[in-house]
Amino acid sequence: MMRLPGMGYDRAITVFSPDGRLFQVEYAMEAVRRGTTVIGVKVKDGVVLAAEKRLTTPLMDSDTVDKIYVIDEHVGAAIAGLHADARRLVDYARVQAQVNRLYYEEPITIEQLTKAVCDLKQNYTQFAGVRPFGVALLIAGVDITGPRLFSTHPSGAYWEWQATAIGRGAQKVNEILEKEYKRELSLEDAIKLSIKSLKEVSEKKLEPENIELAVVSVSDKKIKKLERDELLRLLSLP
Repeated sequence: MMRLPGMGYDRAITVFSPDGRLFQVEYAMEAVRRGTTVIGVKVKDGVVLAAEKRLTTPLMDSDTVDKIYVIDEHVGAAIAGLHADARRLVDYARVQAQVNRLYYEEPITIEQLTKAVCDLKQNYTQFAGVRPFGVALLIAGVDITGPRLFSTHPSGAYWEWQATAIGRGAQKVNEILEKEYKRELSLEDAIKLSIKSLKEVSEKKLEPENIELAVVSVSDKKIKKLERDELLRLLSLP
């Protein structure tokens, strides 16, 4: 009987293949790659998160499909991958942010929050009977060090970015960002670049119902999810 490559090594998260791979982590990353596109852009004035929503039927209420979550008043997270897994990580991140405020009477830094989430993710790559979280997050906000933007991997690794994308259209969007991103962009320009990039990879025309956008400004250090009227204005711009 012919055996498929990797058979036996992908049955448990604790088993490495002969070439040092954890197949379950790679399967989790495939769930991320199949998710809708999410973009983060950091500039001197703040950070932008933009995400495309997938509505499987016109009967679905778009307000119940969240791709961007508020973690604390100064930080948010956009997700690509399995929504159920994302909710678990978002709830955990919110608790960590509130614990930090309770203990230290100050907002948690964006990197501290990212590290806490990734520590939990990494734990789920070590023990039998569990599986990795099939979701990646872009965590963005403004803290005492300024605007920050991080991405998390199902393995528990994380990286900081000036601009990046995850999800189905990530490769094409990252090519656009590499060409057009500049540190000198204004926050408004960063929003326009995010929307332009999403339009390039979206399978449908972008409408307020299938896009979500949030901004954290250096001026007030508060995350704000844009309302329908503002999204309509931005989507109508050339």
